[in-house]
Amino acid sequence: MKIEQDRVVRFHYAVAETGQEALETSKDAGEPLAILFGRGHIIPGLEKAMAGREAGESFKADVTAAEAYGERREGLGQRIPKKHFGNQKLVPGMQVVLQTNFGPRAVTIEKVGMSVVDVDLNHPMAGKDLTFDIDIIDVREASEEELAHGHVHGEGGHQH
Repeated sequence: MKIEQDRVVRFHYAVAETGQEALETSKDAGEPLAILFGRGHIIPGLEKAMAGREAGESFKADVTAAEAYGERREGLGQRIPKKHFGNQKLVPGMQVVLQTNFGPRAVTIEKVGMSVVDVDLNHPMAGKDLTFDIDIIDVREASEEELAHGHVHGEGGHQH
């Protein structure tokens, strides 16, 4: 079965900055990632590279920054009261996840003051071209419930 819109895809991945060692791999967790394809659950460039592939395929995909996490944008700094970081020991260059009105957001600490923290709101992978190693484990039709909820249920997916 081919990977198409609204099919459930389970796959293992390793991702690296192009020309570098892998930064992250799903094999460390043991379980493949499960997504409802075509719903924006993965970056656009990887989704394009996976379209039309089948279970059992392994491939490399080079994804430009524009098709991954976007280009770095200057001026995306913000000063945030230190109290929003709890009791974390903050160090410049550290990446943390802040809870915002729009959900969790990864930020990079730029400067730590007595009562405020300067952060960079660019995604930590913004401006980076990426290389993925992909192993497609399986592809199946999504259930009506998965389609209605917009995510995968069961193995590798969301548990209700």
